[in-house]
Amino acid sequence: MAAFTIAAGTGNWFSALALGVTLLKCLLIPTYHSTDFEVHRNWLAITHSLPISQWYYEATSEWTLDYPPFFAWFEYILSHVAKYFDQEMLNVRNLNYSSSRTLLFQRFSVIFMDVLFVYAVHECCKCIDGKKVGKELTEKPKFILSVLLMWNFGLLIVDHIHFQYNGFLFGLMLLSIARLFQKRHMEGAFFFAVLLHFKHIYLYVAPAYGVYLLRSYCFTANKPDGSVRWNSFSFVRVISLGLVVFLVSALSLGPFLALNQLPQVFSRLFPFKRGLCHAYWAPNFWALYNALDKVLSVIGPRGFLRCLTLCALSSFMFGWHVHEKAILLAILPMSLLSVQKAGDASIFLILTTTGHYSLFPLLFTAPELPIKILLMLLFTIYSISSLKTLFRKEKPLFNWMETFYLLGLGPLEVCCEFVFPFTSWKVKYPFLPLLLTSVYCAVGITYAWFKLYVSVLIDPPVGKTKKQ
Repeated sequence: MAAFTIAAGTGNWFSALALGVTLLKCLLIPTYHSTDFEVHRNWLAITHSLPISQWYYEATSEWTLDYPPFFAWFEYILSHVAKYFDQEMLNVRNLNYSSSRTLLFQRFSVIFMDVLFVYAVHECCKCIDGKKVGKELTEKPKFILSVLLMWNFGLLIVDHIHFQYNGFLFGLMLLSIARLFQKRHMEGAFFFAVLLHFKHIYLYVAPAYGVYLLRSYCFTANKPDGSVRWNSFSFVRVISLGLVVFLVSALSLGPFLALNQLPQVFSRLFPFKRGLCHAYWAPNFWALYNALDKVLSVIGPRGFLRCLTLCALSSFMFGWHVHEKAILLAILPMSLLSVQKAGDASIFLILTTTGHYSLFPLLFTAPELPIKILLMLLFTIYSISSLKTLFRKEKPLFNWMETFYLLGLGPLEVCCEFVFPFTSWKVKYPFLPLLLTSVYCAVGITYAWFKLYVSVLIDPPVGKTKKQ
């Protein structure tokens, strides 16, 4: 608890947290990895071995390049480092190729790129007020937020076991959020525009950015009640924002426009022929797809972070062909809200617990079973205990029904991992554990979405952040 009361020298505990999680990531290097490992190896090979005109046409592997151009260039840059580890990984026809050097390169590339995520978390912490204990201002909210973000269970297993590069992408998003809180709107818009051209799934939260920037930057004055002065609209600022988006888009898409390949690029980015649902059942439901429009029309001025989180969660709930890992797009921004208000902390804990548990089926091999259970328990116990301590003077974070539901994850895990494999249903109904997990978690995530929706409509905006 001593670290909580340090008014200065924040870098000491922050550096320790960053170093600790980096060491944990290194320990996870030998663990199971999914087909995404081969996906990114193939993209390294495509961008390294072929001219740009063939990047979005190459189809030797089923794992074709389907991320925006900035990510393709990112793979291209990585490939020029990868060749010093193992040249064979850059052969397009070496399908499912894996070697110890390839494994080390891919794993360490993810760890190295997380430097941006760590920096973004540090910047977000600057935007969070300390908490007064007596006459002293403690660093406790910042410490908790740092743990919730840097040690996020879902991000650890998805990036450093399952294998992806979400860390530095979320780093770009958190950095853009921090810059908006610091009133550096053009930088915030720039980082988000760059992010969209790395991974287009972040289009889910683009409406929140549009509404916030329009209100907070393009209108140069606000009334005392928080509404805008309509005669203060600045066309110069609108043009400036548009220019940022245009220049970033031109840099990303320009080469493919020159090659007359934009239709092919977009066909890879938005493969509508795949159908409505992803192969792995994300814990969501398809209904009332226009709910997002209604949300935006009501809560646009009520708080950027809430709007962003609700956009992400609504898109996850009602989206097309949703990947299960997309739940992290709502969990991480919600972390910033959780340390500022008890009601948001309650929603966060329900969302993060059920959302993280829904990722369990990603790691289906026996050696990773104790790892995922241990990491999940450590993160969940810390999240609940730290937020309960932070808001100990508030009402309880859970009611009896919520507590009963969350405790039900224990018996569910026992049934899926320890009972079902020894039943005759394993052969006849192999999909049953995934079905039970998705349906059970869908209840919790839907409940969290509903609570967040209601809180946005009836609660006052989240507490103010520091003025820069």
